[in-house]
Amino acid sequence: MFVREKTINGDTYLVLVESVREGQRTQQRIIKNLGRKESVLASGDLERLAASIGRFAERALVIQAAAGGNEALTCKRIGGPLLFGRLWEQLGLRAVIIEQLTNRAFEFALERAVFAAVLHRLFVSGSDRDCAAWRQDDLIPGTDGLALHHFYRAMAWLGEELDEAGQAHRTLAPRCVKDEIEEALFAKRRDLFSELSLVFMDTTSLSFEGEGGATLGARGHSKDHRPDLKQMILGVVIDAAGRPVCTEMWPGNTADVNALLPILDRLRGRFGIARVCVVADRGLISAATIAGLEARGLEYILGARERS
Repeated sequence: MFVREKTINGDTYLVLVESVREGQRTQQRIIKNLGRKESVLASGDLERLAASIGRFAERALVIQAAAGGNEALTCKRIGGPLLFGRLWEQLGLRAVIIEQLTNRAFEFALERAVFAAVLHRLFVSGSDRDCAAWRQDDLIPGTDGLALHHFYRAMAWLGEELDEAGQAHRTLAPRCVKDEIEEALFAKRRDLFSELSLVFMDTTSLSFEGEGGATLGARGHSKDHRPDLKQMILGVVIDAAGRPVCTEMWPGNTADVNALLPILDRLRGRFGIARVCVVADRGLISAATIAGLEARGLEYILGARERS
């Protein structure tokens, strides 16, 4: 069925017709005379009829709109940016990063670039190049003008080495902007009763391709089974509530047993910690490590193989 125009004595009428087959021929049969065209359009009856029929033909209306519209239809995900955007604000990450940028003049929203990169690593992981394309499918406020080189610059800023005055408490790798952000986050949630009475620490190796990582890239025992690539060692320290305190990075040829004591010394200096109980697995155990812990008067829980 469809609506067609019919002219009678110079006047145009709208009629509802259907096509019927009679023998070998197909003819149109009038079902309803809707009235004179101008009167029907003025009364709005045709729009009400179309709306009523549209309730039972939603798919056809969508297809027609997509085919006849001038604007491309797009769909963006909103769940991830909304959920983790709220956490980002509550943890103080946005405020701390913006504070760190007080004396810097970037022509793009660097904090938004860092947030988008974090979302990318949470959901799919991958390179900054992949992040620049991936974020087009998510509705992330404030990221519309970001391009690939902005993500490169944001990551370079996080790893930017501090000047000589900022190198206090350094270990096997230079201190960088990332370290100042961690310390500011810890200070923001600290109160008179804050203490790291229990911290958990673990390490892993991250291999990478390319010529980067001049100070950290080295070949060593690869936990991701890529001995052909340079790697770096990443250590993560978490408090008893499960909140990350800091991350540490060392050259890829650093043994785990050589990392624990420098990290503890640095933790106490960076965060003003008086009492620490360390929980670590057997990969961090050695006679020298245990002796060092006892010499510092620190409590520790170290996993070990049961004697046979």
